[in-house]
Amino acid sequence: MKSTLVVALAALLLNSLPAAEPVPPKGFRALFNAKDLTGWYGWNPHDGAKLEGEKKAANLQKQRADFPQHWRVENGELVNSGTGPYATTDTEFGDIELLIEYKTVPKADSGIYLRGTPQVQIWDVNQVFNEKNPTRRPHLGSGGLFNNTPNTPGRDPLVLADKPFGEWNAFRIRQIGAVTWVWLNGKLVVDGAVMENYWDKKQPLPAKGPIMLQTHGGEIRWRNLFVAEIPPDEAKRILATVKPKP
Repeated sequence: MKSTLVVALAALLLNSLPAAEPVPPKGFRALFNAKDLTGWYGWNPHDGAKLEGEKKAANLQKQRADFPQHWRVENGELVNSGTGPYATTDTEFGDIELLIEYKTVPKADSGIYLRGTPQVQIWDVNQVFNEKNPTRRPHLGSGGLFNNTPNTPGRDPLVLADKPFGEWNAFRIRQIGAVTWVWLNGKLVVDGAVMENYWDKKQPLPAKGPIMLQTHGGEIRWRNLFVAEIPPDEAKRILATVKPKP
């Protein structure tokens, strides 16, 4: 009985300790401090993108106020139950390399917006393919640029790389201009594909914009969010190695 009590008290103590400060790899910086929501605000652009002036300002103010009602920090993880505005960085980014880990649940549907644009997709890969909606292919796995035109490079992942529910998945995302690479759990799933501008496909991807964590349909947890900005000389060198897509 005494040993059980000691174990329980130890577990309680560990859970009450503050999470360790994230340690970014060399050349990266942390986007999330594992303590609070500093550096982030709430914004679902689909709710306010077409608004202008005072109406847009009021919509953004409401979403900012709503943000902490849906997002929380728990055990050093950024957590959302699948509701509310998306977690949006205060800082806008251009050419970057992004490292991010996530864990989600069945029937959830999420993603990562780059430059405020959807998205690197996160699926429940156990969903059954629906022949009546043939361009929606969750069974192929996460990491694809889901809002690209169907059947174009990058729209669906090259391989299925998702881990089973309950395990953490790790993304490495590189974007230079609109050219985008995605690795999921160490496997290349998007190989230098152009990310289309969802908001206006006739226009190029914005030069800069926030990183956004979409929430939709179920709990998702995020941790170890690190970013490195790619300087122009390095960006040019990397782009020189890109082979044209067929």
